[in-house]
Amino acid sequence: MNEAYVKHSTQNEIATIEFFHPAHNSLPGDLLAKLANTITEVGNDDMVKVIILKSGGDRTFCAGASFNELISINDAETGKVFFSGFANVINAMRKCPKFIIGRIQGKTVGGGVGVASATDYCMATKFAAIKLSELNVGIGPFVVGPAVERKLGTSGFSQIAIDANSFYDAEWAKQKGLYNQVYDSTEEMDEAVQKFAENLCKYNPEAMKEMKKVFWTGTEDWDELLAERAVISGRLVLSDFTKETLKRFK
Repeated sequence: MNEAYVKHSTQNEIATIEFFHPAHNSLPGDLLAKLANTITEVGNDDMVKVIILKSGGDRTFCAGASFNELISINDAETGKVFFSGFANVINAMRKCPKFIIGRIQGKTVGGGVGVASATDYCMATKFAAIKLSELNVGIGPFVVGPAVERKLGTSGFSQIAIDANSFYDAEWAKQKGLYNQVYDSTEEMDEAVQKFAENLCKYNPEAMKEMKKVFWTGTEDWDELLAERAVISGRLVLSDFTKETLKRFK
């Protein structure tokens, strides 16, 4: 399982979207674009009532953006495009008319925390610690910030954004509202995710669609807001400070 992919399948009105990258499920630009497009496509499928979002492998849900791409950015426009990748995924999830259940099997970092935050209901294992590491490399969690703050509140978001060296465990993330349920094993979680999705399929899809609109009230400006945030990150990644910091990771 060394080839990166985004794939989806539908069974009994439940669609499962899965992404994978051999580098700890970090997501380069092409994979982010494919993920955003897949979420939009599946969300518009009348045969689908609910979506499960997951990643391949068993250790890391998502390590964030591709570090190799980050290091190679040399101009502001490339930077904006790079950081817009996660913005497009979050906005696709926000606009999707179906509930998206997050299945978080392991650690999630940076942009991955943003993806988890953009799900409508999130289940995790006790191994699913979170970290916003962006400040470590001289930038900040600007693009994913609105999604993370929406779930954790300003206090929780500020805490993990400033404390960029620390992982916060799954129970902390549950207490703050990111995870709705935490399980001892992946098997337990998968069983619970499946049962939960099957139960949602019994509900009126129009009611769920209208509820989703209500839940995301106040985010109507996110197309513009996240694009503006991508510009900030794209500018900061070109700074001398960040360039020097990134050299250590080469």
